[in-house]
Amino acid sequence: MNARVSPFALNAADTLNQVSALWDAEIVPQLQDYIRIPAKSPMFDADWEANGYLDTVVRNTAAWIEAQKVSGLVLEVIRLPGRTPVLFFEVPATKAGSTQTVLMYGHLDKQPEFSGWRNDLGPWTPKIDDGKLYGRGGADDGYAAYAAIAAIQTLKTQNAPHPRIVGLIESCEESGSYDLLPYIDALKPRLGDVGLVVCLDSGAGNYDQLWLTNSLRGMASGVLKVEILTEGVHSGDASGLVPSSFRIMRQVLDRLEDSATGRLLPASFHCEVPTDRLTQAKATAAILGDEIYKRFPWAHYDCGGATAFALPTTTDPLQALLNRTWLPTLSVTGADGFPEMKNAGNVLRPYTAFKLSLRLPPLVEAATAVQQLKTLLEDNAPYQAKVTFEGLSSATGWNAPSTAPWFEDALNAASQAHFGASCGYVGQGGTIPLMNMLSKGFPAAQMMVCGVLGPKSNAHGPNEFLHIPYAKKLTAAVAQVIAQFP
Repeated sequence: MNARVSPFALNAADTLNQVSALWDAEIVPQLQDYIRIPAKSPMFDADWEANGYLDTVVRNTAAWIEAQKVSGLVLEVIRLPGRTPVLFFEVPATKAGSTQTVLMYGHLDKQPEFSGWRNDLGPWTPKIDDGKLYGRGGADDGYAAYAAIAAIQTLKTQNAPHPRIVGLIESCEESGSYDLLPYIDALKPRLGDVGLVVCLDSGAGNYDQLWLTNSLRGMASGVLKVEILTEGVHSGDASGLVPSSFRIMRQVLDRLEDSATGRLLPASFHCEVPTDRLTQAKATAAILGDEIYKRFPWAHYDCGGATAFALPTTTDPLQALLNRTWLPTLSVTGADGFPEMKNAGNVLRPYTAFKLSLRLPPLVEAATAVQQLKTLLEDNAPYQAKVTFEGLSSATGWNAPSTAPWFEDALNAASQAHFGASCGYVGQGGTIPLMNMLSKGFPAAQMMVCGVLGPKSNAHGPNEFLHIPYAKKLTAAVAQVIAQFP
């Protein structure tokens, strides 16, 4: 598999025209319907099975795929008892002598609504504005199954020989993909010898070129709870004698994080950045410059007639890239034990609970980190308070394997054909649990981890959007890379 890339088996202009027509006529309307369905991941919808939203989006996607009548494609909706459903499809090889498989991946479950959407937008209300499709889940990651089929269909339309292709679309990714491993085990004999993974659940540094994700951080989430009383008491009576659960919480978190800098204190939560990743980060920093941090919606205010903006942790482009891809970081993503301010009387609260999200460097083992985190936070609690940390989900990150010459050539050729620029390489701060699983199961496979989550697309937050022109070009680029699979 060290051969250099051959001339395109696909006509680039025809490929983009074909996938664009399918996007306009069918995929965008399908995604609008998809956005309207609150198919939240099981972590955010305990009654997901009874509510039926995940089943609905899986059925709808399956029905659309079958309606495309892709030559040779066989589709199944698979449901293991008590687990979220998956879509599995298979397309036989048409390339002579081809023995390996291309695996295409995406997911259909969504993050919860979040607050702060523009007045004219909403999480379950699709809207197209300036070439962007707004709504929860369209970009992360409802488009993936549709783009995968569009890419395959253009291979068929142009009679381009291709390897065997399988697709795996799950509905538990936003909960850490805890349902996925049983499906991988059940389907492994049918996956074949995977030589290329196309994962359509990642990001882009800009909308001007194809971007390949070369690393993903891991993640450990859980609930940290500090209890000091069995019930709330009058703050005038007790404060000064009963320690505040919030102050104890601050002390406990100080064991983990330097609040002045945000640096995680345990050395075991850090790792060295590999030389090749550092080299690629320098090249990407030169391409993106200060857009790396300017793309975020910074708070601002009037300051003496000028507009002052909140500041990032660093304005150095290289360090900014490394901070969000190779350094561990703590975020508090939820809180309990606090009344709404309109109902907050003079009461010393009995407990404080925080939902923690700890992003881990790609080479740090998540399960070990969770155990270390629990010990660090729970042991020797101040004032002998009851401190508990209950893990919710965890996933080890991923560092891409070395890029084969044919794959590098194919990526650059596809990017040049559709964007007029070479492929860029960038690490992502998020987590895709499947990638670590697949790298262990198929260590020789090339990994095309890519996606539509570019600047300001804001997955998980308000005003999430899918950049439609970029999605079309990405779909065409995927088709051309598959056509070059040796």
